[in-house]
Amino acid sequence: MQTLTGQHFAGERALYHSEELNLENCVFDEGESALKESSHLTLTDCSFICKYVNWHNRHVTFIRPRFSVACRAPLWYDEDITMRDGVSESPKILREVNGLNLVNMVFNEAEETLWRCRNVRASGLKVRGGTYLFMNSENLSLKDIDIQNKYSFQYCRNVTIENALIDSKDLFWECENVVVRNSRVTSEYLAWYARNITFENCHLGGTQPLCYCKGLKLVNCTFESDADLAFENSEVEATIQGKITSVKNPVTGSIEADSIGDIILDENIREPHDCKIVTRA
Repeated sequence: MQTLTGQHFAGERALYHSEELNLENCVFDEGESALKESSHLTLTDCSFICKYVNWHNRHVTFIRPRFSVACRAPLWYDEDITMRDGVSESPKILREVNGLNLVNMVFNEAEETLWRCRNVRASGLKVRGGTYLFMNSENLSLKDIDIQNKYSFQYCRNVTIENALIDSKDLFWECENVVVRNSRVTSEYLAWYARNITFENCHLGGTQPLCYCKGLKLVNCTFESDADLAFENSEVEATIQGKITSVKNPVTGSIEADSIGDIILDENIREPHDCKIVTRA
């Protein structure tokens, strides 16, 4: 395997169709598609400023990478990608990637990041800013993550999240087959229209959570006081520790909590409207 150290690459397709290559302390500046159609690459301590740098690539490892804001859409249509211990400010990074491993990566201003990705594992992931993180992605296994982003995880399927801090408006909209464990989740309009979504040992905040859901489960969860008007038009099985500020028009299932401030069952409730609501106090 050839090793290139401390080099500067510019122009169009600077290392197009490369195979079996180590790159160390290199800079990719200007131009487009520097490493397109390549495979079996290891890039260590490299900086990326050019656009579309890593398209249609396979078996690539990035160690301590730095993706600048000028590095637009750097990884699309790839397979078997690993990134660790790096920082990205790149918009639209990681799209249509199959087989992705992220370890201790930081994404700042993560606009339209991680779209339509499949078979993703991530630990130590930190995201700040941007919109629509992970949209339309599937088969995600995430742990020890910290996300502040708007509209995250929309239309995702087959997701497991553990030990997370997530603050994202309209989180988990229209998702399917999601399990979130041991996490703190803050979101206005959390998980509307989701199917088969479970929260275990989670603390949930934000107004009007968990409406229009099917197959919704909450196990040993707690709510912030701002989490009002919960479960409207949802099929739900919930065991809550502490108080729920208010519950509105759940469709069916059961809700158990220490106390509930307001239970709203009005003329707009949907059939079969047979949800069993129990307070322990």
